[in-house]
Amino acid sequence: MKKQKLVVAVSSRALFDLDESHAVFETQGKEAFCRYQIKHEDEILAPGYGFSLVKKFLAINDSSPNEPLLEIILLSQNSADTGLRIFNSIAHHKLNITRAAFTSGVSPYAYMPAFGAHLFLSANADDVVKTLDAGFAAATIMSGSSTATQGQQLRIAFDGDAVLFSDESERIYQEQGLAVFAENERNEAKNPLPGGPFKDFLARLHHIQMQFDPEQSPIRTALVTARAAPAHERVVRTLRAWGIRIDEALFLGGMSKGAFLKAFGADIFFDDQKGHCESAAVHVAAAHVPHGITNQKK
Repeated sequence: MKKQKLVVAVSSRALFDLDESHAVFETQGKEAFCRYQIKHEDEILAPGYGFSLVKKFLAINDSSPNEPLLEIILLSQNSADTGLRIFNSIAHHKLNITRAAFTSGVSPYAYMPAFGAHLFLSANADDVVKTLDAGFAAATIMSGSSTATQGQQLRIAFDGDAVLFSDESERIYQEQGLAVFAENERNEAKNPLPGGPFKDFLARLHHIQMQFDPEQSPIRTALVTARAAPAHERVVRTLRAWGIRIDEALFLGGMSKGAFLKAFGADIFFDDQKGHCESAAVHVAAAHVPHGITNQKK
């Protein structure tokens, strides 16, 4: 049976440091931005916050003796004309990225299903919201180091509620408090949580992991959640019901996540709360998932 590839879409600003040209766009408009990009198209762009993550993703294919296990595609609001600088930089950095959509200022999220993509990493929060609303995993890379963490293994950490799982339990916590939340999770411990926007992406990572001996897997995953006992049981049973392996699970009971993510060596951390992303970004690359009750406008 043919293995289905994991397809990850990245935006230009997630992959490269485009702050300078983006500032031209913000202050002088689209035409000035286009002129700037064309003028500088032979100047190689420096890595952005998602660069090292993309490199580690692509390196996984080197571990597969047969067909590629994943593909990186580019979804960019640049035009094809101004996108030349992006592809020149991709070639310079020797990134195996050959497919792209350049949409000239229009949100590119509509091309996710056509490319068969499972995740979109972008620096544009509006594009991320539209992608999530369309039913795909997506996150805004906020900040963090553009240099790779040590080791070749790709390490990805996830928050639980509103990321891997739905926000139904988080809603109870937000609306009725910790005591009611804890009681609900005790009562529902044997009932799996509904999936969140990143359930399918985690399942795809798990599928890749299953192609390798556990001791030699190129991917390691972690759940890093503010939950604590007794609310841990439902999470464990949910993952078991899904048939998905999570390599490490940290139940922190409200402790700050940054130091734990550093200890795990996360290449990226996905969380629905901006505050958690900001504290994590001191240590690792962090990406905000604007989904669920925490992100609803008051």
